[in-house]
Amino acid sequence: MNIKVTPYHFEQLLKDGFTLDMVFLLKLIEEEFDIKTLAEGGPKTDMLCQTLRRKGLVSEQFKITILGKNLLDFMNTRAKTSKIVKKTQTFAEFERWWAAFPGTDIFTHKGKSFSGGRTLRVYRDECQVKLDIILAEGEYTIDQLIAALEYEVSQKKETSVSTGTNRLTYMQGSLTYLNQRSFQNYIELINQGFVIKESPEPFKSTDI
Repeated sequence: MNIKVTPYHFEQLLKDGFTLDMVFLLKLIEEEFDIKTLAEGGPKTDMLCQTLRRKGLVSEQFKITILGKNLLDFMNTRAKTSKIVKKTQTFAEFERWWAAFPGTDIFTHKGKSFSGGRTLRVYRDECQVKLDIILAEGEYTIDQLIAALEYEVSQKKETSVSTGTNRLTYMQGSLTYLNQRSFQNYIELINQGFVIKESPEPFKSTDI
């Protein structure tokens, strides 16, 4: 492991609220060292590992996030004008996702109405925090997350029409959906080129 620290690097780290201990742990993760073993070594190392997560440098699974990679990139630069790039998620990104998530399980699709009794869009503030964490990991974009959500909702609506049973009522609430990362399977389906098989329009009689 080779970490070169100049006075400029040290000064910038302090300004942005980071320490050399954090940089060292990030380098360990980058070199595929399982820092979970360090976290189990004692309260001080555990606290430092949790600080990495709290500051958004690693994910909940201790994978390096976009911010963590940017911090390591900064440490590898020699230019005194370089800065640690901090990507902050915009409110607009969350608003797009929040608007795409169905509010309830009551809907009308292809002229057929389905009743329900569940509120699906819940815990707004907690959802925003969770979505920011997922985006910060850098594995998925907001467009992918919305596409996966729309795919699942459309699939459930199409199935509801074909079976006559409200399948949207089985949709997870928004916070559970994010916590369990239910979007992952649908992103994979989209990447593989799967498309939703549309149900035929319900038969409508004509009065004579």
